[in-house]
Amino acid sequence: MMPNKLRLLLIALLAAFSCRTEEEKFVTEKPDENRFTKITLIEKLDEPMELEVLEDGRVIFTERKGKLRMYEPTTGIAKDIGFLPVYFEAEDGLLGLAKDPGFKDNHWIYLYYSPIGEKSINRLSRFTLVEDILDMGSEKIMLEIPHFRGCCHSGGSLEFDAKGNLFLSLGDDSTPFESDNYNPIDERPGRPENVDAQRSSANSNDLRGSILRITPRPDGSYTIPDGNLFPVGTPNTRPEIYVMGNRNPFRISVDQKTGTLYWGEVGPDAQEDSLRRGPRGHDEINQAKGPGFFGWPYFVGNNKPYWHYNFETKESEFEYDPKAPVNNSPNNTGVNILPPAQPAFIWYPYADSEEFPMLGSGGRNAMAGPVYYHDMFPKTEVKFPKYYDGKLFVYDWMRNWIFTVTLDENQDLDTLERFMPSTVFDKPVDMQFGPDGSLYILEYGTYWSAQNDDSGIYKIEFSAGNRKPIAKAAADKTQGAAPLSVNFDSEKSFDFDEGDSLLYQWDFEGTGKNMSTGQEASHTYSQPGVYKAKLTVKDKEGLESSAEVEIAVGNEPPQIDIQWTGNKSFYFGKGPIDYQVTVTDREDGDGNNGVLEPTSARLTWDYLPEGFDKIESGLGHQQPTLSAFSVGEGLIVKSGCNACHGVDNVSIGPSYTQVALKYEDKTDAKNYLMQKITAGGGGVWGERQMPSHSHIAQTDIGHMVDYVLSLSPKYQSNISNQIPPSGSLILDRHDGSNGKGVYLFTASFQDKGATGIKPILRQEQITLRNPLILAADADEFVGTAKANFRDSRLVKFTENKSYLVFRDIDLTGLKELVLALDPNRKTGWFELRLGGVDGRILAKSQVISNDSRPKNSQEKWFDITMKMEPSFDQGDLYLVFHTETGVDIWGSFLLHTVRFKN
Repeated sequence: MMPNKLRLLLIALLAAFSCRTEEEKFVTEKPDENRFTKITLIEKLDEPMELEVLEDGRVIFTERKGKLRMYEPTTGIAKDIGFLPVYFEAEDGLLGLAKDPGFKDNHWIYLYYSPIGEKSINRLSRFTLVEDILDMGSEKIMLEIPHFRGCCHSGGSLEFDAKGNLFLSLGDDSTPFESDNYNPIDERPGRPENVDAQRSSANSNDLRGSILRITPRPDGSYTIPDGNLFPVGTPNTRPEIYVMGNRNPFRISVDQKTGTLYWGEVGPDAQEDSLRRGPRGHDEINQAKGPGFFGWPYFVGNNKPYWHYNFETKESEFEYDPKAPVNNSPNNTGVNILPPAQPAFIWYPYADSEEFPMLGSGGRNAMAGPVYYHDMFPKTEVKFPKYYDGKLFVYDWMRNWIFTVTLDENQDLDTLERFMPSTVFDKPVDMQFGPDGSLYILEYGTYWSAQNDDSGIYKIEFSAGNRKPIAKAAADKTQGAAPLSVNFDSEKSFDFDEGDSLLYQWDFEGTGKNMSTGQEASHTYSQPGVYKAKLTVKDKEGLESSAEVEIAVGNEPPQIDIQWTGNKSFYFGKGPIDYQVTVTDREDGDGNNGVLEPTSARLTWDYLPEGFDKIESGLGHQQPTLSAFSVGEGLIVKSGCNACHGVDNVSIGPSYTQVALKYEDKTDAKNYLMQKITAGGGGVWGERQMPSHSHIAQTDIGHMVDYVLSLSPKYQSNISNQIPPSGSLILDRHDGSNGKGVYLFTASFQDKGATGIKPILRQEQITLRNPLILAADADEFVGTAKANFRDSRLVKFTENKSYLVFRDIDLTGLKELVLALDPNRKTGWFELRLGGVDGRILAKSQVISNDSRPKNSQEKWFDITMKMEPSFDQGDLYLVFHTETGVDIWGSFLLHTVRFKN
C-alpha cells in the first residue's frame, strides 16, 4: 500500500499538472512572417474604396463609381446590393462607408458620396439595408458639403469610435498645381475659389480640410459631442470640427480603447525646399489625442513653415509661426487667430527620410489603419498574437508597404517595424480587423481610376501552431495551339511545419470535372480557350491553400532566334559582332515552316552609361520569362508612373498609347515630352495636372519617353536605335565610361492572335556589360560581408566555402578569370564552378597568401589569374573560397574585382 502522505502528494502534483495551461506564444517575441497567410477572397474589383467586415465574415464594400457590394464567404463571390448614381470624375464618387455600431439590429450604414446633378456637393447619408439590399428610400441626409468638382482632395473616410461618435475626413478641396506644389494660398480677386486652401483647411467656419466628429441620432440627425475643437455657439466656427488644418486625410482610424484619432495625410508634391516659399512636400501620419489645428496650409511635416507668398507681386512676405498661426485671407469666413499648429506624428518626403529612413523613398500616399487589441477578439486559431497588442497599423498606397507602430504608455511613438515585408500588396486602400482577429485588406490595384485585375479583398490569418501549406503551381507551357498538352508540377509548394505530409489535387479547367491528384500531373486541352488550372494543397490536419495557372489555348507563341558571334554577356574591344534574327510563327507564317519576313521583328541597339535594373514587364502570361521588355518600360515601373498611366487604359492621365499616337508626327516630340515630365503641368489632356518629376535623371526620362513613343507604329520607323534584321555591330561607345555601361540588343515580335486568343508578344534580349565587375556587385553572397574601401567597395570572405554567384554568364570565348585581392594575412584558394557550389570546376587558383604578392608592390590589391576550361555553356557561376587556416569577420580574405578575359 502507498503511504497516505505520498499518495496525497502525488494527487496534488497530478492536479497541479492538469491545471497548467500551455504558455502563450509570441507575446514579446516577434513571429516570423511565414506564420501569416495572405488569403485571396475576391479579385478584379472596380475601384474599391472602403470596407466593413460583419460579424458573420461577410464584407460590405464600396466601389467609387457608385456600387455597394457584399462579399459572401460561403459562395466566394460578391453580389451587388446597391447603387448610387454618383459624379465620379477626378477624386469624387462613392467614397466612404461605415456600419452603425448597432448594425446587427438596425442594419444602418453610412455612405459619403458625390451625388450626380447640378449641385457641386458631397453628401453624408444614412441608409438601411433590407434583406441585404440598399433601401434607397431610407436615405437620411445628414450633411452636404460644397466641393469644387473636377479637381482635388475629397477625403471621405468614415469611422466610428467606441462611444458611437462618427468621424468623417474631408480634403481641402484645393488645387496644388497653381502654387507650384507649395502651399495654395492665392488670395487674388477673380481667381477660382479652389486656389486658396485658407478658405477651407484654415477656416474655422468651413468643414473642408477637417475631420468631423458627430453623434448620429436614431432619427437621422446628429448632435455634437463634448470636446470638439470649437464649442457649440462659438461665433464664426463649425462645431462639427474635431481637427482642422488638413490637406487630404484620405484614410482615418480610431483607437477603440483610447479614442485617439489617426489619419494619413497625402501631402504636396514640391521636390525641393525653397528658401522663400517653404519646405518640399511630405506625407504624414497624424495622431490626435484631442482636438486641434494640424497646420495646413501654413505648415507641413513636423511644423516646417511655409512663407506667405504674394501671388500678385511674386514676393514672399513672411514666414508663418506654428505657435501663433493667423488666417488673414479675404476668403476666410472664420476666426483669424487659429490654435497652435500640431506637428505630424510621422512624416516623410519623396526622398529618403532623415527621421524615418525605414520608410524608403519614391511615390507616397500615407494612410492610417487600425490599432490592434488582442483582448477585443475571441479566442480563434487565426487572430493576431499579443506581440501586436496596442500597435497601430499604417500603410502607404504608392509604396505598397505596411508598418506597425509601437506606442509607449503615453501613446507616443516608440518604434516602427515593417509588417510582412516579403509579401506583395497592390495599392492597399483600406484595412480592418475582422471579428475573428484576422486582418482584412482592400487593395485598389495598380492604376488609379481604373478597374484593375490585381485589385481585391484579402484576409491575413495568423497561426501559432500548425500553419497552412503554401501552394505553388507551375506549368511547362502556358500558351500554345490546340491540342495543347501541359505538364504541371507543384515542386515549389511547401509547408512551414516540419514533417507535415501534403495531399495535392489538380482541377485542370477550373470546373471540378477534370481532376487529378499527385505532385505532378498532365492534361491535354483539346479546345481553344483560356483556362484556370487550380492546384489545392492540403496538410494532414486539413488546412489547405490553392494556386492557379492560366493556360491560353489556341495561339502558338512566336519564336525568335538570334544568331550571334561572340560572347553574350560581356563586351571585349570594339567588335564587330555579326548577328541575324529569324522569326517563326505557326499561325502567322507564310507556309515556309512558319518563317516570317526578316523585317517582321523590331530590333533595337542601345548603350546605357549607367546600366539598368531588370524589372518584370508586367506582360502576364504573354511574357513567361523575367526580363526587361525595354529600358524605358522598366524605369516606368520602377518610378511608379504606372499608377497614373496604363499602356492602353486611361487612368489619372492618358494612356501611353494615346500619348504616342498624339505625338507620332512631331519631330521634337521627345524633347517636348521630356521637358513636360520634368517640369510638370497640364491642360493638354484636361484639367488634371501632372506634378514635376525633376527628381528623375534626364537620361532615365529620355528612355521612358522613347518607350512611350515606341507604342506608335509610325514613330517606330523613326527611332534612332532601330537596326535591320541582320548586320554587324560596332561597340564604340564605352570608351572613357566608368565601367557600369551596358549594350542592349533587343529583338521583339507580336503576333496577330488566333482563335480568340490575344496576340502574344515575345522578346529576346542580349545584354553586354563590362567584363570588369566589382565583387560587391555579384548577384548572391553566402558567408561573406560587404565593406567600403576609400571610394569603392569590397567583399570579405568570412568563412570556409563562402562564395559569390554571378547569374546567367555566357562562357563562350572566356579563357581567364583575374581576381584583384588582398589575402589580409590569410591563406586560401578559389574555385570557379558552374551551376552550384558542387558544380563542374571551370577554374582553380593556386593557394594564395601574403607571399603571393608581387615583390615591391605598394598597392593594396594584386592580381591572381585563373585559367578557365573552354566552354560554350551559359549558366550561373559560383566563385567559391576555400581555406585551411581559417578566417573570421575580423581577419578575412578580401576581394575587390573580378575580370573575365577572352
